[in-house]
Amino acid sequence: MSIPKISREYRLPQTGSTSNLTLKEAPIAPPKAQEVLIKVRAVSLQYRDLMVAVGKYPLGFKENVIPGSDMAGEIVALGSELSDGKWKVGDRVCANFALEHLHGPPTPETVKTALGAPIDGVLREYIAVPAHSLVSVPEHLSFEEASTLPCAGLTAYNALLGLAPLKGGDIILVQGTGGVSIFALQLGVASGAQVIVTSSSDEKLEIAKKLGATHTINYKKTPNWDEEVMKFTGGRGVDHVVEVGGPGTMSKSLKSIRLGGYIHVIGFVAGQGDLSDAFGNILGRSACVRGLLVGSVSQFEDMNRLIVSSKIHPVVDKVFSFEDAKAAYDYLESQKHVGKVVIKVA
Repeated sequence: MSIPKISREYRLPQTGSTSNLTLKEAPIAPPKAQEVLIKVRAVSLQYRDLMVAVGKYPLGFKENVIPGSDMAGEIVALGSELSDGKWKVGDRVCANFALEHLHGPPTPETVKTALGAPIDGVLREYIAVPAHSLVSVPEHLSFEEASTLPCAGLTAYNALLGLAPLKGGDIILVQGTGGVSIFALQLGVASGAQVIVTSSSDEKLEIAKKLGATHTINYKKTPNWDEEVMKFTGGRGVDHVVEVGGPGTMSKSLKSIRLGGYIHVIGFVAGQGDLSDAFGNILGRSACVRGLLVGSVSQFEDMNRLIVSSKIHPVVDKVFSFEDAKAAYDYLESQKHVGKVVIKVA
């Protein structure tokens, strides 16, 4: 496979707005001894990418960063020391969100290798990454579908099947219909759980029902949705909450779980909220509140086995061209999507 000498890539020479995304050209360096060179086929966007673009990502980012953490592509060249035959030219692969997070919990060292913030990301035509960071793309998925797995898919998997794996018959509460939330719905259904989904849109809740949601709640029509959750569970509460709202929803999440239940803190899209009763509710519910920084390569491989066995297809709302990346960011920011927003690179 012929490899060009020049690649196009997006950078953020300054933050403050997604309009600062700038398309540039750069030379393609050959992969180092233990690296592979990947032709990027598709990139999926995260809320994190918006936060980096506007300069508000709380974990920090490098100057003039290439954004994007999630991609799927094909190997076009191997480093000189990759002779074990595990990978070959033409293999379809994803890179893990944090390149050095191979197994176990994150460490200060692995956090520094997260694509698209502390190091340059994937919104480009070619990227070289360590071979140990790769996982194979499930055969039944397109590149666009597979590009949604490294962050949204793996975060949902780590939440529900990481620390305290859910069991058939468990009840989980999923907030909204964004990327992580839809994956949590799909993985929960595939694992035999009942899934409650909240949203401000009846139209989006209808899509959630088609994906297997057991019960749906429009939080605009039912602002005290925690009371509705307790009614549905007969006063017991849910086993797991996939908490994407943050401070704005945490208080109601704590009132929705069973004694000894789990709240998996993913994001903060609901903005600020009153957390004055949070400590008392954590103690009173004997709750486990756990923050998540995506997951490891070994978890990624475990998740893919579940995706293959259950024939799960990620929900891709809309695909944009590489040249139209700014429009993809704007569409993600509009929150009109259900599932994932994807950029087709090649």
